[in-house]
Amino acid sequence: MTPRLPYDFQKALDFLGDFKPVSYEQIAKPGSLAKALCLNGQVVGFELRNAGMIEAPALDYTLFSAKPISDKIKKMALEKAAFFLSLDDDLAPFYALGRKDPFFAPVIEQIYGYHQVKFITPFENAAWAVIHQRNHITVSRRMKESLVKYFDRKIEWDGQTLWAFPEPAQVAVADFAIMNEVIRNERKTESVMSAAQVFSMVDEDFLYNAPYEKVKKWLLTIRGVGEWSSSFILLRALGRMEHLPIGDKGLIEGFREFYGPDMDEEDLLTFAQDYGEWKGYWAHYLRVASR
Repeated sequence: MTPRLPYDFQKALDFLGDFKPVSYEQIAKPGSLAKALCLNGQVVGFELRNAGMIEAPALDYTLFSAKPISDKIKKMALEKAAFFLSLDDDLAPFYALGRKDPFFAPVIEQIYGYHQVKFITPFENAAWAVIHQRNHITVSRRMKESLVKYFDRKIEWDGQTLWAFPEPAQVAVADFAIMNEVIRNERKTESVMSAAQVFSMVDEDFLYNAPYEKVKKWLLTIRGVGEWSSSFILLRALGRMEHLPIGDKGLIEGFREFYGPDMDEEDLLTFAQDYGEWKGYWAHYLRVASR
């Protein structure tokens, strides 16, 4: 696999090590990453290994499964892995804008070569968004982990267990009473089941390529998804960078760290305008650099 340069694989591994929603779902070591996902009912794992440098990036890969991996599944797995790590993102235009901004130029230098690490599927992001609303991170993680382990989609690799988040079709047909016992919150169970039902019927091409506002309107039909959740999913699962995430306290904190402690949301919106279609990447970089 050949990421768009510049690409720093270690920056992605560092991010994953601190990203609490998924920190137990992969094996990250210096220079390598192993993760599992469900594809058409089959659990497939991938291991990526650094085989290049920041300005000449390359990743070696291994795919593994308990069942034979067809050409179709192989193609899907590699595409999902590449999109998960945003390997095809061309950061050159974004960096050109950022280096003209004296407040933001140090951010680029700090995490140079970092490509956004997404949730590996939009459904997982949506489920996390509705679970984590008005919830402590520890409680949210426990709910999500219980959901993952109930569906028992896993594979062994290097002596460890890799857990895959279930596909929406699996969750959509589950018994509500059982799901509520797993998640232990009726309102959140309703929201997760709603997300599963909606995602199980959508064409993913629509999510990635339809106009931003149209996809947002579709996301808002999911029970429990509002302005914050929809913008979060659009950015962190679908890589839609056209707009800022809404109501993101971490973004405000990162913005103030690099642009000044007296800055407010109006200032944030003013500076964001300079980044055009790269607003989302600008916001994500501020969050990551301030972690």
